[in-house]
Amino acid sequence: MSYYKIESLEHYFKMYKKSVREPRKFWDRIADENFTWYQKWEKVLDFDMQESKFKWFVDAKVNITKNCIDRHLAKRGEKTAIIFEPNDPSEDAQHISYNELYARVSRMANVLREQGVKKGDRVCIYLPMIPELAVSVLACARIGAIHSVVFAGFSSSAVSTRINDSDCKMVITSDGSYRGNKSIDLKGIVDEALEKSPCVEKVLVVKRTNTQVNMKEGRDQWLQPLMDAALSNSVAEIMDAEDPLFILYTSGSTGKPKGMVHTTAGYMVYTAYTFKNIFNYEENDVYWCTADIGWITGHSYILYGPLLNGATTVIFEGVPSYPDYSRFWEVIEKHQVNQFYTAPTAIRALAKENLSYVQKFPLSSLKVIGSVGEPINEEAWHWYNDHVGGKRCPLVDTWWQTETGGIMISPIPFVTPTKPTYASLPLPGIQPVLMDELRNEIEGNQVTGSLCIKFPWPAMARTIWGDHQRYKETYFSAFPGKYFTGDGALRDEVGYYRITGRVDDVIIVSGHNLGTAPIEDAINEHPAVAESAIVGFPHDIKGNALYGFVILKEVGESRNQENLAKEINQLISDQIGPIAKLDKIQFVSGLPKTRSGKIMRRILRKIAEGDFSNFGDTSTLLNPEIVDEIKEGKL
Repeated sequence: MSYYKIESLEHYFKMYKKSVREPRKFWDRIADENFTWYQKWEKVLDFDMQESKFKWFVDAKVNITKNCIDRHLAKRGEKTAIIFEPNDPSEDAQHISYNELYARVSRMANVLREQGVKKGDRVCIYLPMIPELAVSVLACARIGAIHSVVFAGFSSSAVSTRINDSDCKMVITSDGSYRGNKSIDLKGIVDEALEKSPCVEKVLVVKRTNTQVNMKEGRDQWLQPLMDAALSNSVAEIMDAEDPLFILYTSGSTGKPKGMVHTTAGYMVYTAYTFKNIFNYEENDVYWCTADIGWITGHSYILYGPLLNGATTVIFEGVPSYPDYSRFWEVIEKHQVNQFYTAPTAIRALAKENLSYVQKFPLSSLKVIGSVGEPINEEAWHWYNDHVGGKRCPLVDTWWQTETGGIMISPIPFVTPTKPTYASLPLPGIQPVLMDELRNEIEGNQVTGSLCIKFPWPAMARTIWGDHQRYKETYFSAFPGKYFTGDGALRDEVGYYRITGRVDDVIIVSGHNLGTAPIEDAINEHPAVAESAIVGFPHDIKGNALYGFVILKEVGESRNQENLAKEINQLISDQIGPIAKLDKIQFVSGLPKTRSGKIMRRILRKIAEGDFSNFGDTSTLLNPEIVDEIKEGKL
């Protein structure tokens, strides 16, 4: 009986029981049988819930790139590791074999070493979805440098905040990027960011758009000449199991973004295991996840998970709507994709268009389709299942987070019966529980509560970079002894889980987790704004959109509101990025507050949704009359 691949529902229950009864034994076997180690572990797991400290595969020595690349070379050297599909369909796709990937990553690793990057140094990567992004990430991992990828849609101030937080000494970027029919000046954004980031010593620039850029003497260098001069083989750094592999920032519900730290061995074992099972990957399959490597989905399920399994993975530079709305389906056909993994936002946007876009492609190569980023609504689920999966491909609706490192709850294709909008059952080794307000575990089925995980798993984030206290408070203080996900969930009559949404002040817009606090901070910087509050409301395409309630200072009251709204959105775009712009801005004279001064967002949320039925007890508010005023002015 394989421990690595689940073959049937009976096999799943058997494995699941084992993994809960003897988690150490379970993970020991998976780690031992499927990876190459320099040195085995003394102990599978060591943890202290009180202090929120977790160690997996204690004292083992490993390098993740040896497992992603080197060990495949003997058998799969000529097999395609990465298919690069450019933004413009008339540009040729690239097929990069495992041998070629080894040479590119080695060259890059040697370049980084020559530029003075050492084990433990942080490198910020701000690149479009091009092969160099994958190569840079893997080269950092090869030499033991900690990569911090920042999504190339973030503004310069968001970039500099992230660089400064983790004290990066190098940035890898490109002259620009293509996105549909637009090109974006990435190098200009980096230059602006670095005015506020003195820690960066070197910038390596990839040529992609061939646009004119400023190169700063002594700091900036073109990457290609350095690559051409570098050797095409390299020795991988021997890493400890708990050495940090990467930092990835996620929005906090309060204040600055949180640099989640993922370490090497546990993350490797878990992403490889989950990829194999959730996508039912077989040797000659072509797998495509449409996410960006700037997010955790891209880290775990475009790069590390697929490559650890010796898979062929697609890196797509474009967008679903360019040149037209058939782009995704055309790419599936062109590369004969077998597993397709995308976000509900993309599905909803494509479902709105004429069916002919999808119908002109047979899509018969597809075996498994998946959804990620936020809970998928019923309508989108059926459209995706019927028109893309042709009702024959299992739809895996996966729930997980940046913090969890890998997929936690999901159907296993051809094993778990799927049910629309349900993430279904936890993967082996994952122990979800629902908690009530009084911190008690809710037993039985047909119940709702706050979703927690009550036992550690290998890929969990270990800390927040430079702030372990915040990590403890954010994830382990609400329900002592458990990891709190920040999500609410429902468990149905058979024990399937459905994620009902965030229970804190994080709103998921188009699959991006946006904390409300940093957006409010940006708005409040406008000279005419006194105070603001942001909530989410349902949106047909994005899932949720942002609704802002803004109180103006006297100076702003006489101003044209349309212009003010534009200026506010511009501020948000500059500070956070265009993804955080508000769909609606309502100017109000006050906000509903408790006597202690806390904004009652629950009421604002209801107003934004257009649900005026049950505001609860408003008599305890400092200013109950304001509720009616806001209600009447709703946009």
